Amino acid sequence: MSLPPALLLTGPTASGKTALAFELATRFPCDIVSVDSAQVFRDMNVGTAKPDAATLARFPHRLIDLITPEQRYSAAAFRSDALREIAAITAAGRIPLLVGGTMLYVKALRSGLADLPQADAGLRAVIDAEAARHGWPALHAELARLDPETAARLKPTDAQRIQRAVEVLRLTGRTLGSFFAAQQAQALPCRLLALALVPGERSVLHRRIEQRFDAMLNSGLVEEVLMLREKYRLDGGLPSMRCVGYRQVWDMLEGTLPRAELRDRGVFATRQFAKRQLTWLKSMDDMQIVDPLAADPTAAVLAAVAAHLQA
Repeated sequence: MSLPPALLLTGPTASGKTALAFELATRFPCDIVSVDSAQVFRDMNVGTAKPDAATLARFPHRLIDLITPEQRYSAAAFRSDALREIAAITAAGRIPLLVGGTMLYVKALRSGLADLPQADAGLRAVIDAEAARHGWPALHAELARLDPETAARLKPTDAQRIQRAVEVLRLTGRTLGSFFAAQQAQALPCRLLALALVPGERSVLHRRIEQRFDAMLNSGLVEEVLMLREKYRLDGGLPSMRCVGYRQVWDMLEGTLPRAELRDRGVFATRQFAKRQLTWLKSMDDMQIVDPLAADPTAAVLAAVAAHLQA
């Protein structure tokens, strides 16, 4: 028997994924599965561009609002959860529509994951304590001595990734690269059509990003972060508060970023995030590229989806 069809719609932030996903869900019997590492957090709505209650009532999303901003969610957890949702949707005779721009999740879904060791809370606490005393650049320097390949890919201030790389080294004596080299592709239980929205004009994407961040500020992004700080026990090192937009507001509230620079810093960080997303996309095979700025991108996507479903 042939595998059931599934759809993946990805692309950089502000490329138009959400509107196109709703169009697909209107035209075809699709159920939406979020591929967004920020939308997994409850109460983080404005800065993640999470659909409002009325939209979610019309287009339910799976894999959003899973955990609190105090908690962590891994690519491995996403893959496991996504495969479960894909199985449930196809069993119901419908089509999984995976939508989002977290490229690590996209890669994990399509290629599988390296068999990395489980996180060790005690060791992470030790590493965090060392970072508090000496700074993350010192741990980055340690990583550069023991795992130069990984260190070369990380900024000295990338706390989350440095912590994980050092943790793996100390737990196993092996580098991250050695685990990735042994990784084998894990087949999906579906025929996946992978579509990527890649704007042909980067300047237009930049304008959209500006408009998007301005809209978030006008919709209460700062107030949302203030609420989160009151409701939860948070710190600036948590993945939730390292999300683009939230990190800049956090820094402003901590006094390390002037209020007058918040908007420009947020726009710049979002542009850098989009640049990284596009770099990921260039490295991915079998991705059907659609320019959302073309004359009729929706028609092109609808035609590709219809052909995939009839195959």
